[in-house]
Amino acid sequence: MARTPSTMAELGTPANHFNLTDTVSGETVSLSTFAGKKGLLIMFICNHCPFVVHVKDQLAKLGEDYKDADLGIVAISSNDAEKYPDDSPEKMKAFAAANGFSFPYLFDEDQSVAKMYKASCTPDFFLYDESRLLAYRGQLDSSRPGNDEPNDGADLRAAIDAVLRGETPSAEQMPSIGCNIKWKPGNEPEYFG
Repeated sequence: MARTPSTMAELGTPANHFNLTDTVSGETVSLSTFAGKKGLLIMFICNHCPFVVHVKDQLAKLGEDYKDADLGIVAISSNDAEKYPDDSPEKMKAFAAANGFSFPYLFDEDQSVAKMYKASCTPDFFLYDESRLLAYRGQLDSSRPGNDEPNDGADLRAAIDAVLRGETPSAEQMPSIGCNIKWKPGNEPEYFG
């Protein structure tokens, strides 16, 4: 199991526009879908990564716990679905249903959105404030497959709660660790590896 850290993009970086299809509803979702929300959480995940499988219940719980909050939540899979068919849109839809995801699960087929956000691993979390400036990027919590740390989303939840209060999250942020995004041959971004 290769361990790839998040790139830790610079705090204050503006959110990039995206326009992708939700594998669950079939609707198009974009950055403007979440206009007016106090915060926006973008999660790069996939179906088969052991690091995502380890936290999938906590991801569903995040969606449930913040469904009435002024927070937009969206998950994106950018993996090469040809080489990794477990991450195909059909399997994404089934994964979202099986795990009770209440947020859109978008397919980034050409991997351009992952590149714009400098996403590198699954899971990789990007939290934006009301001005859509990056307020948090890093780990869900300290839990990883095979360690005994609590899988409670503590780091990300603290950042979300700060953004929802109109405050700046602590700048002490630990990188997320996960499997690398499965780039299509020849499509690896410059910032990767």
